[in-house]
Amino acid sequence: MNYRVNLLKNAEDDLFEIYKYVFFNDSEENAENLFAKLYKKCSQLREHPNRGYVPPELVLLEINEFLEIHYKSYRIIYQIIKNEVFVHCVLDGRRDIQKILQERLLR
Repeated sequence: MNYRVNLLKNAEDDLFEIYKYVFFNDSEENAENLFAKLYKKCSQLREHPNRGYVPPELVLLEINEFLEIHYKSYRIIYQIIKNEVFVHCVLDGRRDIQKILQERLLR
């Protein structure tokens, strides 16, 4: 069964911010490449969304409804509801993930 994948506004904003950062600090080609690969990784959740695992930062808080997958140092945080996947965040794993998740997911 295929799931419908939805990128929420925060996730879209994250992708755009990552693109801008790489564009201005590296190159347009690398920014476009990274954007395409991250977007593809999100899209692949339609086939096997349960392959992710609960982020360790949320395990500590006993919150189990969010999962994550990785692409290089980037963490894609998502939630499965019925037959839909909701991508909440696409984050650089070098950032303070605990703080970001508390701000976004626990409001």
